[in-house]
Amino acid sequence: MMPLVEVRNLKKYFPVKGLLRVKGYVKAVDGVSFNIERGTTLGLVGESGSGKTTVGKLILRLLEPTSGSVYYDGKDVFKLKGKELKEFRRKAQMVFQDPYSSLNPRMTVFQIIMEPVKVHKIKVSDPESFVVKLLYRVGLNETHLYRYPHEFSGGQRQRIAIARVLALRPEFIVLDEPTSALDVSVQAQILELLKDLQRDFNLTYLFISHDLGVVRYMSDYIAVMYLGKIVEYGPAEEVFEKPLHPYTQALFSAIPIPDPVETRRRKRIKVSGEPPSPINPPPGCRFHPRCPITKDVCRREEPKLEEVESGHYVACWLAR
Repeated sequence: MMPLVEVRNLKKYFPVKGLLRVKGYVKAVDGVSFNIERGTTLGLVGESGSGKTTVGKLILRLLEPTSGSVYYDGKDVFKLKGKELKEFRRKAQMVFQDPYSSLNPRMTVFQIIMEPVKVHKIKVSDPESFVVKLLYRVGLNETHLYRYPHEFSGGQRQRIAIARVLALRPEFIVLDEPTSALDVSVQAQILELLKDLQRDFNLTYLFISHDLGVVRYMSDYIAVMYLGKIVEYGPAEEVFEKPLHPYTQALFSAIPIPDPVETRRRKRIKVSGEPPSPINPPPGCRFHPRCPITKDVCRREEPKLEEVESGHYVACWLAR
């Protein structure tokens, strides 16, 4: 079966402008490839600045790529025009990280949810009833209909943002750290809501986060990014139980465990230094300046993302 989303060698370089000329390029995304099957969730994880959000925006064509392709349901997203592009924008939506800035403070909840419906000219016989049903679906009610965003908590605002997305009946949603600005108890409620919506509407998610516990709970597959590249990809449980790339191992060893005995017993993998500059990444493996087990070949040649076990891919000379 054909994947809903296919990303092929996607690159995005941002120019660094000097006084008179371009001094270099920030290689935010540098040759990323993966698939997302219909009805599944791909968790995209990595440090801040690794390129996760840029990948999400490229897939939705909120940014134009330097090179590479994104196929949605078999069609090249970057070649869509006119009606086809508008239909893609209806089917593929995004929930942003900060609910405080993603909602228009001058609009009521009713206006916020109806705005994309009007833009896409979706016919609704009773707009008020339509919005109320969406509000109930995300855990709000009709008393919230004519209130403004500043009257809501962070969790409620994120529910409004989700309702706005659902109004267009999408197939694919990019969730860009949708719970990172929320309290822990509210995070759990929003994650449960997203899971229920996925099951009820057969939604496909790209879940971007640096919270590994949340990603493990939400994801069917996981892709680990480092400095613009995917270093490991595979089924979620397999990657968590048997991480193969040193960077993935270091990330997972830092996940808090609520058992103090197990915490003391567990070996913590320490990573030294800061990530290199994406303007001038190191030769060879990009993780080698910080890797605890680096070899000469890691400094000379860049490893390719290769399948080392069934469905489990890793870009590391030593993992093979």
